[in-house]
Amino acid sequence: MTEYNRLEDNKIQNCKRMKEQSYSKAIDELENIIVEIENEDISVDELSTKVKRAAELIRICKTVLYKTEEEVNAVLKDMQEEQS
Repeated sequence: MTEYNRLEDNKIQNCKRMKEQSYSKAIDELENIIVEIENEDISVDELSTKVKRAAELIRICKTVLYKTEEEVNAVLKDMQEEQS
């Protein structure tokens, strides 16, 4: 592996860690909202705000998952090309 490849690999790993933190935080917050709703710990006045926030968190998670899938596919493609 060349120095350039190592640097690129480190960048990818750092990016993945940042995404995982963001993804993890979004999932944690989403789970908390779900628990609050299930336990009826929120008022009707808060319900709309919580549901909107949950929808936003779901969009964030879907975006992270989609981007991660693209990155993994790109890495796999590069690996296949290197082996050819």
